[in-house]
Amino acid sequence: MDNIRIIYRILSVLEASMDIEAFDERSISPETLGITWARLLSLLRMLFQAGLIEGISVDTDAAGNFLVSKGRPRITLKGLEYLNENSLMQRAMRMAKGIKDYVPGI
Repeated sequence: MDNIRIIYRILSVLEASMDIEAFDERSISPETLGITWARLLSLLRMLFQAGLIEGISVDTDAAGNFLVSKGRPRITLKGLEYLNENSLMQRAMRMAKGIKDYVPGI
């Protein structure tokens, strides 16, 4: 699974969790996502730094070890906009692929 799909999946889980009070951390665990712990922390750090999520912080110490603040990750307005734009782009790509499959020579 590529990083963009993993990011989309993380944001989708956080968007869906807006309707529940207790967040299940297993929903974005490395095992659930099929990635390493280090990759998950790197992606969460990028999402936080880009302003797509809030409620947690992932930093590194002088030795390069990850430091994670415990909290409840939440999607931000910017994260919701990313999901919306990404889903519209994916739909457009699927439509374009469908047209290409039906119209020879494109």
